[in-house]
Amino acid sequence: MPAVAATTSPPSPLDRPAGDAFTLIFTTLPALLRLTCGLVGAVVALAVRTPPVRVALLVPVVVALTAWSVWYAVRALRNGIGPALVAGDVTLTTLAAVAIPGLVAPEVLPGGASWIAVLASTTVINAQATAPARWSVPAGLLVTAGYIGGAAAAGNPVEARAHAATLLVQTGCAAAMTAVMRRRIGRADAAFADYQRLARQAVLARTAREAERRQNRDLHDTVLATLTMVGLGAVSGPSTALRERCAADLDTLATLADARSAPPAGPALDDRLRTVLARMPELPVAAALAPCAVPAEVATALADSAAAALANVARHAPGASVTLRLARVGDAVVVEVVDDGPGFDPATVPAHRYGLRESIHGRMSTVGGRAEVTSASGAGTRVLLEWPSVD
Repeated sequence: MPAVAATTSPPSPLDRPAGDAFTLIFTTLPALLRLTCGLVGAVVALAVRTPPVRVALLVPVVVALTAWSVWYAVRALRNGIGPALVAGDVTLTTLAAVAIPGLVAPEVLPGGASWIAVLASTTVINAQATAPARWSVPAGLLVTAGYIGGAAAAGNPVEARAHAATLLVQTGCAAAMTAVMRRRIGRADAAFADYQRLARQAVLARTAREAERRQNRDLHDTVLATLTMVGLGAVSGPSTALRERCAADLDTLATLADARSAPPAGPALDDRLRTVLARMPELPVAAALAPCAVPAEVATALADSAAAALANVARHAPGASVTLRLARVGDAVVVEVVDDGPGFDPATVPAHRYGLRESIHGRMSTVGGRAEVTSASGAGTRVLLEWPSVD
């Protein structure tokens, strides 16, 4: 199980909520598009085998492309779409387009209605949605060139020009749309990061104001009250009670001076977490809790989020080994809940489920912190809670 000291706070869904949503959508849709196109294209390709289609070439090509479509979809949904997946898709599509004379019957080639034309269109659109423009646009041009060559070799230059124009328009429009969305999403995530920073500053400022008000109350109730009493002549001569009160007031002033020279102390988070564990005697937890004081709101958010994570373990992974850690990592306060239970896929949690979305992610965002949930089937679950105490 990973140690807290090894965490370096990689970007999480909470840090980039809009960017994460974009990635999820533009991973799921291309995966489903490629899978659908591969399966339907295989049926259509095998249904029209009139000469000069070469069955000996068509069958292995269809089998390879269908297998690729299935693997592409599975790989994309599990691990996302990386450069290798995009490059493989573009390469296979370009090779298939070049081989149009042996794969597509002449009567179905015109009008961009052939299965190769549909394959080429889905490939250029997927490339624009899943790769940076500096790579996706050349990829679209490569697929277009392959289609031009294949259609021309099949004796249909009109179709070569017509569908090439379609592919170029699809490449340009999809690239422009994706670029605009990425730019807008980047701004949204930057605004959210600013909100988190301001939320942290607000918590610290509130804590400082509360400390100042507490100090003012202490001054009013001690030193100022004593001076007012003396000024009004309430003490006419030497007084043992006055000397004792002045000594107590000096102690108060010394305490306030020490408090002003050090940052205001907040609740002990480690004690709050021990209280959480005490409320769950049925869940054996190995705890490593370093002493740590944070503002009251932050302590509440971290403790309650950790309690929600532990409650999930008790509910969904009874009998699992659980570890609760608290430490400072650089300028951040980090709480980690790790279990070796059955795990789950966070991406499959329905949007209406309240637990992860509000009880953990939502709580941490209200104090300018973040939460990261890492899990997989059979690999346990790790919940990381982080509050950057210094910007």
